[in-house]
Amino acid sequence: MIAIGSDHGGYKLKEEIKKYLEEKNIEYKDYGCISEESVDYPNIAKEVAKSIQNKECDSGILICRSGLGMSIVANKFKGIICAACHDEITAKYAKLHNNSNLIAIGADNITTNEAICILRMWLATSYEGGRHDERLKLIKKIEEENMK
Repeated sequence: MIAIGSDHGGYKLKEEIKKYLEEKNIEYKDYGCISEESVDYPNIAKEVAKSIQNKECDSGILICRSGLGMSIVANKFKGIICAACHDEITAKYAKLHNNSNLIAIGADNITTNEAICILRMWLATSYEGGRHDERLKLIKKIEEENMK
C-alpha cells in the first residue's frame, strides 16, 4: 500500500499519479489534499509519514511545489527516510543506496510524465544492502540519539 499526499501546489500532479497507480493496479491511500484550495503542507506530510510509521502503508509519495518542504517534514518522523527526487537517477539512488520509504516530488519542476518515470524507477528499484547497511545503521543511531 502506497500513501500519497499533496498540498494545493501538487494537487493536479497527485491526481495524475493516482490514475497511473490505478492503471497499474497498485493500491494507494490518499491523505489529501482534495482540491487546489490552499492547505498547510506540513499537515499532509505528517499524515503520510505517520501512515508509514504505523505500518498502515508500506511506502509513500509526497507532492508539493518543490518537494523540499514535504521531505523536511517527513524526515522529522522516526523510521522515515524521505528523499526529494527530481529525476530518475535521484529516485534510483533514494532506494538503491538509502532504502527510502518515502519520496517527495516538486510539481513545479517536472512534467506528469517525468513524475511517473520517477515513481516507476523508485518502485522498481530494490535496496542494494552491502556497504550501505553500515551507513543506514549510522543514520538510525543518529536518529535514536536525536529523536527522543
